[in-house]
Amino acid sequence: MFQLLVYAKKYRKQIILGPFFKFLEAVFELILPLLMAQLVDQGIRQNNHHVVWQMTGWMICMSIIGLLCAIICQYYASIASQNFGTELRNQVMKKINSFSHAELNLFGTDTLITRMTSDINQLQLALAMLIRLVVRAPFLSIGAVIMAFTIDWQAGIVFLITLPLFCLILFFIIKTTVPLYQKVQQKLDIINELVSQNLSGVRVIRAFSRRKTEINHFAKRTDDLSTIYERVTNISALLTPATTFIMNIGILALFYLGGFKVNTGHLAQGQILALVNYMNQMLLALIVVSNLVIIFTRAAASANRVNEVLQTTPSIPNTTERVRVNTEKLSLIKTAKHQGAIAFQNVDFRFAPQFGLVLKDINFTVAPGSTLGIIGPTGSGKSTLSQLIPRFYDVTCGSVSVDNLDVRNWPLTKLRAEIAMVPQTAVLFSGTIKENLQWGKKDATDAQCWAALELAQAKDFVAALPKGLETPIFEGGKNFSGGQKQRLTIARAVISNPRILILDDSLSALDYKTDLELRQALQRELNGTLIIISQRVRSIQEAQQILVLDAGKQVGLGTHEQLLATSPQYQAIVHSQEEVSL
Repeated sequence: MFQLLVYAKKYRKQIILGPFFKFLEAVFELILPLLMAQLVDQGIRQNNHHVVWQMTGWMICMSIIGLLCAIICQYYASIASQNFGTELRNQVMKKINSFSHAELNLFGTDTLITRMTSDINQLQLALAMLIRLVVRAPFLSIGAVIMAFTIDWQAGIVFLITLPLFCLILFFIIKTTVPLYQKVQQKLDIINELVSQNLSGVRVIRAFSRRKTEINHFAKRTDDLSTIYERVTNISALLTPATTFIMNIGILALFYLGGFKVNTGHLAQGQILALVNYMNQMLLALIVVSNLVIIFTRAAASANRVNEVLQTTPSIPNTTERVRVNTEKLSLIKTAKHQGAIAFQNVDFRFAPQFGLVLKDINFTVAPGSTLGIIGPTGSGKSTLSQLIPRFYDVTCGSVSVDNLDVRNWPLTKLRAEIAMVPQTAVLFSGTIKENLQWGKKDATDAQCWAALELAQAKDFVAALPKGLETPIFEGGKNFSGGQKQRLTIARAVISNPRILILDDSLSALDYKTDLELRQALQRELNGTLIIISQRVRSIQEAQQILVLDAGKQVGLGTHEQLLATSPQYQAIVHSQEEVSL
């Protein structure tokens, strides 16, 4: 956890002054029992009203000063912990955004959400408790022992015996609960994943009458979480009663010892009262320590999970040394008239070392300004191939080049600025249609938005909306049909006039007429290279080149007519779709 405190360095003032004021409060709290002893022994017992009023005044003053110190400490703790959480959350988000798809696949969306929310909230709480109580609780415990020795050394030994007993209990709790809290967080990840799946797939669940099955599955997972949570809570719950038991035994020992000493005149009644107060202070302080152990145990588990994200090195850095080496070459390429050339040379790809090859020995080139169609059975690697061009993944073997420069030598921001990609699943963000289009071009005017919508064959239905470009988009674009969402995402991609436009099966929800009109408009208006991935032969048959994939292998490359003559796999796809059309 302490490694993460670097994100709180801007608030060192609050982190230092907060415990200082808490320390002052503890000092005043330790003095109060001594004043009470004098009030009883020198004031009440001797009927000395001056001493009574004097001690009462001092006690009130110290209580007020202690209260002010506590308020200041709470204020500083709030500022430091909340801003620490904000800074840490921003850093984690920044780190996640630097991950390639490989790291995102490794962690998973649901666990990253848990680490961004639950785990960081736990760390915020831990820092607040660190400022507010870590100094106060040990100081009160040790200070109570020292003050007891100043009153009577034998009573001080009673205090001294109780501390090691509590430390043994504390050690047992820490050793047992830390691994259990890590399992709790892992179970929470699973629960988050199930909630996400059930919310996003609610229509599918209802369509297949799987409601009871999913409810039972969710209940089983929550029972697993409940079981482990109950176990760790039961162990943690031992702290307070064990502490109370030890302290009560200590108080009984004080009364037993103090009774003899009062009778023999070695101790006064007020001093016994002060010793009992010190024992209670130590009791309360140790209970606070026990609660802090639970908080810091959970925070330690959360810190490990957050550190795991922060310490993960992205497999695809944003800049590389090779970028500097090829700066001159890159400059020449950027000033060339024709851009958008793509080349795959002996490309192999696998998602992780333990997995098999998804793509094997892929070789082809795409001329600037031309159209490439990619077709093949489901799972043949079409989408994976397209994701290698903007370098969402790095190739396992071979190379992918854009404008005669290996994509690994491009700065990622520059490379991806030249490429627009429309994924299989149409994703729209909450906001307005115009705000979504401006994801493609930040300063896009209304005229440019309408031009992009017209190119994407979306102008008519957007113009028919009462608010036009200012029409709000619900979460995930649920207020639009599948075809409308696809056309809006295509408009968002083409608004920046990219050098390379990749349509990853993003015409599937369009009827044949709209599909044809959209492709004709792209061929007419788009200045760059176009890559169309589709299951429909009609969507790609007019492309200058068609790449046929099967089980990750390149089994055909050529025009529609060439492939009909040479590629059995392409012939089979065409034949099957002709049968469907009949």
